Amino acid sequence: RWSCGSFWEGYGSVGRIRLNGTNMTNKLVIISGPSGAGEDSVIEGISRLMPIERVITTTTRLKRPGDSDGHPYYFISKEEFLRGIENGKFFEHAQHYNDNYYGVTFAEIERVKNSGKIGIWKIDYKGVQQSKKLMPEVAAILITAPLEILEQRIRRRSQVTDEYVEERMAYTMEWMKHTNMYDYVVENEEGKLEQTIEKVRAIIEGLDGMGGV
Repeated sequence: RWSCGSFWEGYGSVGRIRLNGTNMTNKLVIISGPSGAGEDSVIEGISRLMPIERVITTTTRLKRPGDSDGHPYYFISKEEFLRGIENGKFFEHAQHYNDNYYGVTFAEIERVKNSGKIGIWKIDYKGVQQSKKLMPEVAAILITAPLEILEQRIRRRSQVTDEYVEERMAYTMEWMKHTNMYDYVVENEEGKLEQTIEKVRAIIEGLDGMGGV
C-alpha cells in the first residue's frame, strides 16, 4: 500500500504556494488533481455557485458508456490528434499513463474565453506544466488528499484491478514531484466535499478580475 507520510504537512487545508502577478482578465482557472482527488465533484459543485464554462479536452481514448462528443471530452483518433499536433492546433498536449493523448486546442481556449463566464480547465500536471510556460498568469489550483485516501477512493470504483490501482498511484507519486508549479493546494478531506467546494470558490472569487462575476 502507499503511504503519504508527511508530504502534505505544512500546507494546511488550503495552501497558497505561489501566485504570479496577474489581473486574470481572461477569467481562466486551472483545477487539477490526481485520481481520487475529487476534482470533478469540486467542479460540479462550483458550477452551482458560479457561472462557469468548462474547457473541454480532446483525447484519443475510447468512449465509455455514457460518453458523447464534448461530454466529457472531444473524442478523435490518434491519427487525427497527431495531425493536429503537426498543424499547430493544440495549445497543450501530452501522452498520459494509459498511452492515450490528451490536449486542448487553441480554438477551445478561444471558445471559453469568449463565453463571458469563468473558464474552468481540468488538466493533469503535464498539462499544467505546458500551460504555465505559455500563460504563466493563469492560476492553478491543485485538489488533493492523503495518498491512502486517494487509493481508497480509486478502489471504490467499479471493476478496478490491482494493476489499475498500482498504475494510477504510480502516476500520482510522479505528480507529487511537481506540486510547486501550483498556485494553491486544497485538500479534499473525506466527507468534507462541500467545505472543499467553498474553499475553491473563495479562491476563485479572490483572484484579480473575478470580482462581480
